[in-house]
Amino acid sequence: MYSMPGLNKILNGVIRFRQTVRKDLVKQFEKIRDDPHPTAVFFTCMDSRMLPARFTQSSVGDMFVVRNSGNMIPHANNYGPVGYEVSVTTEPAALELAVKRGKINHVIVCGHSDCKAINTLYNLHKCPKSFDPESPMDHWLRRHGYNSLRKLEQRLADKTAGPLEFVSNNPLFSFSAVIDEEDRWNVEDRLSQINTLQQLENIASHGFLNEFLESRKVDLHAMWFDVYAGEMYMFSKPRRKFVLIDEESVNGLEEEVIAHRS
Repeated sequence: MYSMPGLNKILNGVIRFRQTVRKDLVKQFEKIRDDPHPTAVFFTCMDSRMLPARFTQSSVGDMFVVRNSGNMIPHANNYGPVGYEVSVTTEPAALELAVKRGKINHVIVCGHSDCKAINTLYNLHKCPKSFDPESPMDHWLRRHGYNSLRKLEQRLADKTAGPLEFVSNNPLFSFSAVIDEEDRWNVEDRLSQINTLQQLENIASHGFLNEFLESRKVDLHAMWFDVYAGEMYMFSKPRRKFVLIDEESVNGLEEEVIAHRS
């Protein structure tokens, strides 16, 4: 029987799943069936190297996961007149499901290094003629990546100009950021970090979240994963930069979040 290359790997994986972890996983499903309590929604890229459950060691029922090209959440003002949003896309729908109906406490956006979507976005910026009007991917990236590119240009034009500003209608969710102060990352990875932070601004633009944000029932976080080092960073608003999550920093990062919500 002929099958397209790669499908046999998936099918054999299902068989291994049946033979090994299925019984234990079904028990976990049963345990939370009537009372699941996810505490976070995790927006990340569809890149096959991004494995959020492994990175965070999450168990069944711990968090919602939403994936797309470039871990983008459309800004509310991209839809309809200002003050009336008609954002009929997966990402705002997922926010509503997680926050309004799922009562989660944390919205996390996680970007990563060597992101093919972000690399494409940067290439479209540098070579506009490469834009394909028939490409859903090119339209998605150009439409929702514009603000990230604009901030990247600010960063590249004058590194000494001060931090980038991410502005929300709610002052609690406005912040500034110093991107790659040590010049460790290439320009596409800087864009990826900026793009990850831009999504927090985009999320805060959605009107149905206002009551949850203002009452501090929900907090917004940005993480960034270095795929070649296997290291996760978290954005620190007080320090205005991405901080490596390790044994020395983790308590301080958690205390910052607690202080922000109090």
